[in-house]
Amino acid sequence: MKGAGGTSGGIGQFFLGLIMMSGGFFMLLNAIKISSSFGMGTRLYGFSGMSITSGMVIIPFIFGIGLVFYNSKNILGWILSLGSITALIFGVISSIQFSFASMSSFDLIVILVLTMGGLGLFLKSLKAIDKRYPNEKT
Repeated sequence: MKGAGGTSGGIGQFFLGLIMMSGGFFMLLNAIKISSSFGMGTRLYGFSGMSITSGMVIIPFIFGIGLVFYNSKNILGWILSLGSITALIFGVISSIQFSFASMSSFDLIVILVLTMGGLGLFLKSLKAIDKRYPNEKT
């Protein structure tokens, strides 16, 4: 019978590693706090002292949508619409801030042991186990 990944590795190690790794990554991702400062007056981009806000990016979007609805083959309308939507998406992504929640060192050690120990067991189960013994003749 083949083990995990079609090798002779252990199926028990595979599932134990998978459970440990999943629990560790869940606890790690649960400890990360995400906040954003996105708003219509928020500065998205800055060039040599001039700042472009998200409200300023909406104006070409409005004109682009109007041009597309007036004539769907108008290339300027498509460029304005897609360019401003792209600028808004990049602006929202760049305004996201990640921070790590405060926790005790024990919590951090548990997260790291579960994550890395589970990853080690998981990868070990995918490796073939040599069934030969040192005294056995080949």
